[in-house]
Amino acid sequence: MDGSLNLKIEQIKAEIKNIVGDNTLYVAFSGGMDSTIAAFLAKEALGPDKVKLVNVLFGPFAYSKSVEAVLKTADELGLEIEFADKHQAQYAIMKKGPNCNQCTKTLKMEGVKDVAKDSLVATGANQSDSWGKTCIKVMNNLYSPIIGLTKDELREIVKKYNLNIRKVGENAHREGCKLKHLLKMLVSMDYHGRAVSYANEIIHDVLDRYNYKREIANVKIIGPLSKNIALINIKPYPPKEIYDEIVELLEIEESIDEVYIIDRPIELVVSANPGIYGNEESKYWVEKGKLQPEFAAPIKVVWKRSKNERLSTFHAVDFRFIEE
Repeated sequence: MDGSLNLKIEQIKAEIKNIVGDNTLYVAFSGGMDSTIAAFLAKEALGPDKVKLVNVLFGPFAYSKSVEAVLKTADELGLEIEFADKHQAQYAIMKKGPNCNQCTKTLKMEGVKDVAKDSLVATGANQSDSWGKTCIKVMNNLYSPIIGLTKDELREIVKKYNLNIRKVGENAHREGCKLKHLLKMLVSMDYHGRAVSYANEIIHDVLDRYNYKREIANVKIIGPLSKNIALINIKPYPPKEIYDEIVELLEIEESIDEVYIIDRPIELVVSANPGIYGNEESKYWVEKGKLQPEFAAPIKVVWKRSKNERLSTFHAVDFRFIEE
């Protein structure tokens, strides 16, 4: 670690002490790299008695290891942690179509503020995310102590202080939410919700058992409301025996109607509400920013204007493999 980063760390700790003073700082804590570093530096600056962690729960859509992971990390940090349950509120949002942004910006912060009340809440916002680009450190009782740091600098801090960042779901640097892989309206918890929850738990159970290292691993649930089509995305592509085991486990699940392995380019048919359909920038963001990064093969989106007035975002209704 170079001297400039050491200086930044000391400046952050001094700033935390100055901004928080003798009050208690609550940290919106997912157990991922960003929030763990924010919590660690806050403890270094204020002491463990003045820092409290808050984790927001999303019931069946949190990976089974997530609570265990945040409890272990909190214990290693020597900090108290409280939980806020928001899965029913999440259900209400996703009934109208995929909307991770609203979930992140409203429900997570609402859950933390339910615990923190009027106290200052620290987040892990940094230069890699949209809020970090604003460089606004304090607003509406939200404080971003590591907002000026890049991902490379955050990784260096993890190494310097030997912080244990546990893998939860598909990414070691952020918490996992299985519901983001439901690319349709969440009308039925027992059907749509169960399919995405079960499929995305199973895929990681199997890959962990084989100790298979992956960049991408998820099961997208698409199709009309009456049919759940499971699209298996794993990158790099695993051996056939791994695919076969995942397919077998998904095919016996009653909430899943069809199962496919995405190992070559596909065309995805996406129905969108008029606001997205009529906005080229919005369609580009959905395709290139949200969908493509989590598919194991290239995708091409065919857009259709939705006639469903309940749909507030988009709904992937079908797909086909693109013949090479």
